[in-house]
Amino acid sequence: MTEPVNKEIATTCPYCGVGCGVLVQPSSDGESAIVRGDPDHPSNYGRLCVKGSALGETLSLQDRILQPSVNGQTASWEDAMDEVARGFRDAIRQHGPDSVAFYVSGQILTEDYYVANKLMKGFIGSSNIDTNSRLCMASSVAGHKRAFGTDTVPGCYEDLEEADLIVMVGSNLAWCHPVLYQRIQSAREKRGTKLVIIDPRQTATTDGADLHLAITPGADVALFNALFHYLSESAARDERFIETHTNGYADALSVAGEFTLPQTAKLTGLSESDLQTFFKLFAATERTVTIYSQGVNQSSAGSDKVNSIINCHLVTGRIGKAGMGPFSVTGQPNAMGGREVGGLANQLACHMDFAPEDIIRVERFWKAPRIASGPGLKAVEMFDAVLSGEIKAIWIMATNPVVSLPNADKVKAALAACPLVVVSDVATTSDTVALADVVLPATTWGEKTGTVTNSERRVSRQRSFLKPPGEARHDWWALCDLGKRLGYDGFDFDGPASIFREYAALSAYENEGLRDFDIGAYANTSDPEYDTLKPFQWPAPAGDAPRHGEDNTGSDHRFFQDGHFYTQDHKARFIATAFAVPASLPSDDLPFILNTGRVRDHWHTMTRTGKSSTLSGHIAEPYLEIHPKDADQLGLSTASLARISNTYGEAVLRVLITKRMQRKSVFVPMHWSAANSSAARVDALIAPNTDPISGQPESKHGTIAIKPLLPAWYGFLVSRQPLSDDILSALDYWAVATSTEGFRYEIAGSEPADKMIDKIASDTAITFKTHDGQHAAAMFEADRLELFITLSESGPVFADRAWLSSLLTTTITPQIRLGILAGRPPSGEGTGRLVCSCNGVGVNQIEDAINKGAQSVEGIGAATGAGTTCGSCKPEIRALLRAAAAKAPPSTPASIAAE
Repeated sequence: MTEPVNKEIATTCPYCGVGCGVLVQPSSDGESAIVRGDPDHPSNYGRLCVKGSALGETLSLQDRILQPSVNGQTASWEDAMDEVARGFRDAIRQHGPDSVAFYVSGQILTEDYYVANKLMKGFIGSSNIDTNSRLCMASSVAGHKRAFGTDTVPGCYEDLEEADLIVMVGSNLAWCHPVLYQRIQSAREKRGTKLVIIDPRQTATTDGADLHLAITPGADVALFNALFHYLSESAARDERFIETHTNGYADALSVAGEFTLPQTAKLTGLSESDLQTFFKLFAATERTVTIYSQGVNQSSAGSDKVNSIINCHLVTGRIGKAGMGPFSVTGQPNAMGGREVGGLANQLACHMDFAPEDIIRVERFWKAPRIASGPGLKAVEMFDAVLSGEIKAIWIMATNPVVSLPNADKVKAALAACPLVVVSDVATTSDTVALADVVLPATTWGEKTGTVTNSERRVSRQRSFLKPPGEARHDWWALCDLGKRLGYDGFDFDGPASIFREYAALSAYENEGLRDFDIGAYANTSDPEYDTLKPFQWPAPAGDAPRHGEDNTGSDHRFFQDGHFYTQDHKARFIATAFAVPASLPSDDLPFILNTGRVRDHWHTMTRTGKSSTLSGHIAEPYLEIHPKDADQLGLSTASLARISNTYGEAVLRVLITKRMQRKSVFVPMHWSAANSSAARVDALIAPNTDPISGQPESKHGTIAIKPLLPAWYGFLVSRQPLSDDILSALDYWAVATSTEGFRYEIAGSEPADKMIDKIASDTAITFKTHDGQHAAAMFEADRLELFITLSESGPVFADRAWLSSLLTTTITPQIRLGILAGRPPSGEGTGRLVCSCNGVGVNQIEDAINKGAQSVEGIGAATGAGTTCGSCKPEIRALLRAAAAKAPPSTPASIAAE
């Protein structure tokens, strides 16, 4: 890495909704940086997960979009924006404002969001702007609004540290929000907090639970309705709070149905004793926080799941006080900012919807010539309208819907048929960019400057520390340019600070405590104050002094402490939540339930994390988690390949056999796309079933068939250069991951192994072949390895992948050459499968430490460094310790590829 020569810049991590502060010291060439946690940021106090720690590895310009293009040809910004303006103008004139749309992202900054929302809803006159936050947080928004009258997160991160009981529902927090998980674990050590995890799978999070409730997929409402009944008949019921501060209690209790332990056990798949333990613990513990995430939201009953949880906090009055309340953790760095701005199609702006008085208010503030008068199309509906021809022009910004939306192949077909597709992005490898008529080079993290809001309502600055490369420009600028070209006033912002001031002013406009979202204290923030803005929590109404110092918690740290809600009568609403089964149910043809989600070290579709060899080392290919008995019945073996399919699509995946899964349920990660795998866009198999209130897709409950894929051989390859498209198209399966100074591939095929070796390796390669069908070839340039490939005709390849990948950065000695063709290092040199990404510690090192006497996670940490940084690998370390004690191999994601 080039030596850092610049000062540290305080900014915010671009990954999940925890909103960690980071300090960045970029290198002189801007292609790498030293990154550490900001010890003064109140969201993380210096902690970082491995993704945040590896941000410095993701700054290269590899695969970067650097110039605009029109119809595949390089163009100037002037010509590209002329084409965008022409397409939008013609569509609006000929077909009306609802013939155009924006599809934006929780990855853009609040200032970008604000301009996009203002342009579409206030000036074009349509509400056809939606965001990929629809896929992760829309059900939380709907649940909050139904219960509280507005989309309000009541609590804050301190509540997680002040609770005596934390219930996590549908959240693998240890992998998806590691810093929050570590804050909880630290609090547990200090105060003995109990932890109950409700999740169909065993995960890294359930590993540390006091009670794991492995619920039947989709049965959350049944469980929380039963808990609601139990609490209503217990001493935990807060009669005064119910009477004074709520409505709808009797109706909600009636719709929830009669409660019996046997009936609840049958619906949820849980034992009566575990149910009894959970209910008693919840009732007896006043300081209870219920954390929930995608396992709740991504459901055809997501809104009801959210409200069934909130009902349990309302019946006990456990809301708005220290250490208690429902807590939705967001998946993206600025999903909350988008919700505040009004970036969802069913919102207007700044927590105002489409009530007549709100429409008039926003119209007056914006001086809007053609304000939208009602909700627009939500994400799934929007792309249906693109396919049907109702939408003629769409601008997609900082998201990859061809990979992430349900029924993704239909989305692909919709964009292919659309007269004008505009995409603002940074990565040439995006599946969606490939379908664009106009591609606009956007700025990304490190180049962008603005604000984001995290899960606890804390607004933080993202600051630029790099110059935009090539002709990349900010999203807010491009949107303003379109507004001007369409002839609209109100888009002459000179920078993000001026946008922020207008946004803050709108939040306070005619508010007077009527709306929860109010940051009016910052409406007069100067440019220098904006540059140095400290993280702050809202509300921060105009009457407050803007805080530019250390205490930035806002005028009210928590909402609803006084029992005042934002409904018409200022009372919270109990919502009747009748249990309903998921929209797609298993059948004889599609007998397996498909659950999708994230892995520890990757993010979304890997356009950023995929650049990091550190992050690619833990899990390097897409996989199918399946129970041993199901695998046996299907004829699947460890590290073999499986084809999953349904009427929507198919995927080919590595098989991971594990008892962590329930029978007839499988898990597949969501990150792989056409850029890094042959067929692993798992959302192509997700039915477009949505929650009727929130419009959020049911990404956690598809149905599929599974069959073995039987290639003639399996292979592993490391190379300084990527494989050509001709070679990849000849394979039955491939997945590629970044390795330091090169690439690593998992491959499989039906073409004769000898022929494939000849295709990939040159005549100068050293080759090796055994009688039982093991093939290998290596190419060298002096003392450097250029390429190594090994193929096995007898099953999955056994090779030390971490060691082989490291050889691209190693001087090749004669001793190493001897081990290369065998795929194994000289004795004692290989680290084995990567466990701790932060410190580069492999399974061999951990097992060696165990053999030398380390008997705890702390002992392993002292001996190897594993688990001492972000802590996300601690569950795997515990699994290795248990396996050593039982003298049995652990069931970990590492067996995705046999080693």
